[in-house]
Amino acid sequence: MSDHSTDEQFLQRALDLARQGIGLASPNPYVGAVIVDPQGIIVGEGTYTYDGLKHAEVLALEQAGGKARGSTLYINLEPHCHQGRTAPCTDALIAAGIRRVAASMPDPNPKVSGRGFEKLRGAGVDVEVGGLQAEAQRLNEAFARYTRHGVPLVTLKSAMTLDGKIARPLRPRSTATEIPPARWITGEAARNHVQQQRRQSDAILVGVGTILSDDPLLTDRSGDARRRPLLRVILDSHLRLPLESRLVQSVAMKSAPENDVLVFCSSAGDKKKSDLEARGIRVEQLPPDSQGRPDIHAVLRRLGQLEITSVIIEGGSAVNGAALASRVVDKVFLYYAPTILGAGSVPFAACASSGPPHEAPRVKGLYIHRFEDDFAVEGYLRDPYKE
Repeated sequence: MSDHSTDEQFLQRALDLARQGIGLASPNPYVGAVIVDPQGIIVGEGTYTYDGLKHAEVLALEQAGGKARGSTLYINLEPHCHQGRTAPCTDALIAAGIRRVAASMPDPNPKVSGRGFEKLRGAGVDVEVGGLQAEAQRLNEAFARYTRHGVPLVTLKSAMTLDGKIARPLRPRSTATEIPPARWITGEAARNHVQQQRRQSDAILVGVGTILSDDPLLTDRSGDARRRPLLRVILDSHLRLPLESRLVQSVAMKSAPENDVLVFCSSAGDKKKSDLEARGIRVEQLPPDSQGRPDIHAVLRRLGQLEITSVIIEGGSAVNGAALASRVVDKVFLYYAPTILGAGSVPFAACASSGPPHEAPRVKGLYIHRFEDDFAVEGYLRDPYKE
């Protein structure tokens, strides 16, 4: 008989260990493992990282050694039972004499879900599933979307005023070398959190209009380690991306990794395409949508082929509206500042829905976050484990 509070305590530790893999595990899931002996003492722990190769449960077994026999494994995700980059973890657990496994959730991949638990039970291991499941699912929601559908989890992020405006009317700057005017909407605490959001994402996506207006670098400035650079994705129908932009120059001058900028266009002039590629920018042409823009569904399929499991959209009004209208957004993270810009300012999303109100995108599963004077709304348009 297990003690519910004790199980939650050690499962929480497993989740904390799993979070240490953020930025280091993609395209695989975040997994943490804790082995606890019959006296309730932790004898082994492990965190999975992609480059480290060994799975969290194997690392925990190695640390525990002979003390693993008769002990309990706490883990946030079902141990895998198939041959991949490594041998099945279930075999290692059985061989080590693990008596019991407490897991938060099954593997979201329907091709393997439940098989690890089945193999353990078949070997006489006591298996319990479901502790801290909601927290575990949130942690690996990108992996769930990617492994179930082959496309990244799409998070639409924006900062806006209380009346839903993201900027005053803006004109494109005359040159890309001009210093953009200060126009932060939210405070420093919220902006720092955005960097954590970027670190948790494999890619960031904007339209070329954002580059022309703001000349951003679109980098992860969290200061934390990551296995691969944040892929900077630009939707640019006619290749208007300036060669003098900071983003292009960061690659051309080798101050950023080559090939970490990917431009999707729907029509490409040979010279501009060659000029961008000569500076280390990847350019791919995709079929256009009804508006002549690169089809967003094709963009996401291509990102999935590149093993991008999560993408955060930080675009302007047009890109936000197009993403919502195309029904590709899985979740939103909307930051609000206690200010009002009023009529004539740029709305959060242009033409997101042209139907009646009851057909408009509806956000569910809301979480509210506070950042000093600002706050954010996090919620889901689609369940990555069901749809």
